[in-house]
Amino acid sequence: MSKTNESRVVTDGQVVSLEYTLTVDGEVIDSSEGHGPIEFIQGMGNIIPGLEEELYGMKVGESKSVVVPPEDGYGEVDPDAFQDFPREAFPQSIPLEPGVTLRFQDEAGNSHLAVIDSVTDDTVRVDFNHPLAGKELHFEVKVVGLRDATDEELMHGHVHGSGTHD
Repeated sequence: MSKTNESRVVTDGQVVSLEYTLTVDGEVIDSSEGHGPIEFIQGMGNIIPGLEEELYGMKVGESKSVVVPPEDGYGEVDPDAFQDFPREAFPQSIPLEPGVTLRFQDEAGNSHLAVIDSVTDDTVRVDFNHPLAGKELHFEVKVVGLRDATDEELMHGHVHGSGTHD
């Protein structure tokens, strides 16, 4: 006999449907509004640790304001994540200006985003930190659904398509 959706609380191994708005430095950075709630398996590390920790015990329909410090979000700014490249290593088509986002590919073929930090006559300094590293994250969250994850979802570590499982 399973609990009704209304009497459940967020615990490990449950699929959480979450509406959210993320604000950083007073600016809305991301929101589920207009896209529908996100779904993830609680306790699997699918979302940032500081937010996941604050969801435990919440019920369907419950809302909460959550402040996540950098160390529980995207980490502090890592000074070792900056790298200098010769200016001539960049194609002419790329505007070499601070704030320009670039996509790099590593030796394993993985794609990484980076931002130009500074430019001199000879070098381009690139920041490989996550764009939200060092930032305090302010979330407004509402749990809109909870269900047990399927064995297959637990084995794979992520939610499978909505509506494919009861």
